[in-house]
Amino acid sequence: MAGRITPMSMVMTMADKRDWHSDPITSDTLIDGGYKTTQNVRRFFKAQIGDHFKFDRAFMAWMKSRQGATMGDAVREWCAREAGK
Repeated sequence: MAGRITPMSMVMTMADKRDWHSDPITSDTLIDGGYKTTQNVRRFFKAQIGDHFKFDRAFMAWMKSRQGATMGDAVREWCAREAGK
């Protein structure tokens, strides 16, 4: 699923600042080079998708490879994967 991609120079600057454990996450939050799968991230997905949200290895790999995409893009990707099951 295609999304807005941010230049790597901006992503690297933001990677130094985001704390995936405690910073607020919105649909506009950029996935950066410092992305981590945390309870804070899980709470965001459950709030957006519902309690049936679960990480799997393929989706976690997708997240790690999508620097510059938004968390909204990630929600849409997860939903598309679920619809395809």
